[in-house]
Amino acid sequence: MPAFPPAEEQLALLTRGVVDLHVKAELGARLEASRQSGTPLRVKAGFDPTRPDLHIGHAVLMQKMRQFQELGHTVILLVGDFTAMVGDPTGQNDLRPRLTREQVQEAAKTYTDQAFKILDAKETELRENSEWLDTMKPSAVVELMAKMTVSRMLERNDFGQRFADHKPIYQHEFLYPLLQGYDSVALESDVELGGTDQLFNLLVGRDIQPKYGQKPQIVMTTPLLEGTDAKMEGGRVVGKKMSKSADNYIGLTEPPLVQFRKVMQIDDDVIFRYFELLSAKSNDELAALKAERAAGRNPMEIKALFARELIERFHGSAAVAEEAAAAFAKVYSGDEVPDDVREVTVPTEQPTLWIAKALSVAGLVKSTGEGKRLVEQGGVEVDRARVTDANHQLERGKRYLLRVGSKNRRFAYVVVS
Repeated sequence: MPAFPPAEEQLALLTRGVVDLHVKAELGARLEASRQSGTPLRVKAGFDPTRPDLHIGHAVLMQKMRQFQELGHTVILLVGDFTAMVGDPTGQNDLRPRLTREQVQEAAKTYTDQAFKILDAKETELRENSEWLDTMKPSAVVELMAKMTVSRMLERNDFGQRFADHKPIYQHEFLYPLLQGYDSVALESDVELGGTDQLFNLLVGRDIQPKYGQKPQIVMTTPLLEGTDAKMEGGRVVGKKMSKSADNYIGLTEPPLVQFRKVMQIDDDVIFRYFELLSAKSNDELAALKAERAAGRNPMEIKALFARELIERFHGSAAVAEEAAAAFAKVYSGDEVPDDVREVTVPTEQPTLWIAKALSVAGLVKSTGEGKRLVEQGGVEVDRARVTDANHQLERGKRYLLRVGSKNRRFAYVVVS
């Protein structure tokens, strides 16, 4: 019989960083019953493999799964290979493009490997919802649909907004939350985890389980981690969620030095958001770090602590983390040029190329406007010489080393052709 910690101790750990919890008293009671019987809870989290790569924003939820796992409960990593083809309408003001089975399978190839950088593969129950949804008969689909009203579906902000705007809502989109809810029935889950944007879908599972003769699952949501460009405003973190499309992400499989550099670019105050959601440090340790920061400790030192912890976790070695820290100090805090600087060729029909255009094409800034401002602020070097003339021109036929930033430097070679 597994030896579970006291229910209150488990509850304190599992609720850290959680946004929604339906219902805390039920979770406490179920944890106590589990401890008394020696039967682990079945904890489910589903992921639709729409993209092949994960970033540390995904790790927030997986870290919560790992906590359940380390407490002795059964964690189910559900690959939504069927629901990914339906398409989750969450957050969509228009119809989400549908994926083919081949596209989903391609994205899933590296998905689980990356997930097991956080989860214990040997202790994880890996499932695919095509196991039961591919074989569901029309009569079973009709029965499932009969368990939810259209008015309940329209309570979702995305559906409700599209309905109000006279935008189309297709019937298969209504099926998505029902199918996700049925996953909980098929797996007999006690707890389902998801991001805050998944709350409606998770509650559908809780709603329909009793209609299939099961206890309603406890629903827990974790925050959507803000990207590396987030800021602290009025005591709260403000910014877009972490995503590859916004280019504000830290990938799980990125090289250690890249991960270290990106952590060091995080706002000095926002870094504690990352600690709270991803660090293994205790609440007391985090409180001590915040006190040190308030007393004047260099925020770069605090960010470096998080960077080391992150790299050690995802690259499996404290030595690798220290190498990344040393490389960062050598390159980005000194005058060294990295060994892996990208080279970009920029064609032009003119005899010269505007510096802001070169910075934008090289990916060192997001726009020529940002490049122009950065030059004027003294944040750009060309061949190791600072440039402050916003109209500076690069000659065609030459190769230049461009650098932007001072505290966190980024480099590129640009060949003007």
